[in-house]
Amino acid sequence: MNFVVCIKNTDYAASLEVRKIYQVLPDSKANTHQMLRIIDESGEDYLYPNSYFMPIELSPPLQQVLEMS
Repeated sequence: MNFVVCIKNTDYAASLEVRKIYQVLPDSKANTHQMLRIIDESGEDYLYPNSYFMPIELSPPLQQVLEMS
């Protein structure tokens, strides 16, 4: 499971918070269009431009905690 941090939310201020960690769901079709499938503030997964996020490496204990929530 991958996580990213939001670095931009232009046009998506209600759905994304800058500096917040988001879970990325696998979606190979989205990747070909330079998009990421993100579980956003609504709790649902939507496609967003990958330029709005930066990948982050989490310690195993923190990743485990985030995967449970």
